[in-house]
Amino acid sequence: MVSELDLALVHALQIRPRAAWTDLAPLLGATAVTLARRWARLTEEGLAWVSAVPGPAFSHGGCTAFVFIRCAPAARERLAATLARLPEAVTVELVTPGPADLMLDVLAPDLASVHRFVNGELAALPGVLGMECVFATSLYAEGSRWRLGSLDASQLSVLGRPAAANAAGGRVCDLGSLDHALLDTLARDGRTRLAELAGLTGSSAATVRRRLGRLTASGIVTFRCDMAPAVSGLPVSVTFRGRAAAGEVNRLHRTLAMLPECRLLAAVTGSANVLATYWLRDIGAVQERETAVCAHLPGLEITERVLNTRTVKRMGHLLDDDGRRVGFHHIRPW
Repeated sequence: MVSELDLALVHALQIRPRAAWTDLAPLLGATAVTLARRWARLTEEGLAWVSAVPGPAFSHGGCTAFVFIRCAPAARERLAATLARLPEAVTVELVTPGPADLMLDVLAPDLASVHRFVNGELAALPGVLGMECVFATSLYAEGSRWRLGSLDASQLSVLGRPAAANAAGGRVCDLGSLDHALLDTLARDGRTRLAELAGLTGSSAATVRRRLGRLTASGIVTFRCDMAPAVSGLPVSVTFRGRAAAGEVNRLHRTLAMLPECRLLAAVTGSANVLATYWLRDIGAVQERETAVCAHLPGLEITERVLNTRTVKRMGHLLDDDGRRVGFHHIRPW
């Protein structure tokens, strides 16, 4: 179903999400037409997709929160479907019932917006029995930095490193109507061409190129290539919550984020001040990963293991039971 060329293509797009097929063709040993056809099949079958997501500058103006929701067992699926329609809830996951039944990633332009969403909108939803909300104070790793590992060293050398964005170069509040229109479109499909973006926004291709260049260079937006488990080969997702001395957290992240399965790593508010998500090959690897982490980091105490049973929405993209993309609901973190 997924060939070695498909895997190499996805990895290349993780590094250069908007690269032209003609640029990738020599690297991957295939024609531009073949790559375009392969990508069309992958996207049509919901196996891989590219989208615009908040860049490194988002942490200087925007707000990232993780919300753990308790609900009645019979309400889990219905509540998850309702939450998936809310733009603030960029990711919605069903998790093994325990202290929480649902886990949300919430992105908003500021802290006040998160408070209004959590304490107003979420708290009023039927079926919600309780919530815990923690805020990311530092984000050490997230989905746009995770790599599939299908390209060899020589191919990675040819691709090079992406241009570094200025993490403090842009502010969410500086965005205009054209910027928001571009971001709304690119969040759905990050490979939308400049000519199409120009037509959708009523601007010229030159204007779109200039504004998009500003958004990426300032770190307001970045692009990432996501995929279904059939492509990653890592169907199990687990989030570890742990506690460490405040002075140790910055040191811990160097070990935790270097593990190849690390998808997300954040320092957060609350007594459990470390949150890390790993994509793993099977359920047995959960214990293996925890044992390895604790052996290398005796100062870290794992307090909770949150096993994802199904991702309903990931950065706006709706997923089916197999993790394939089947739709999209707008997100509004900017």
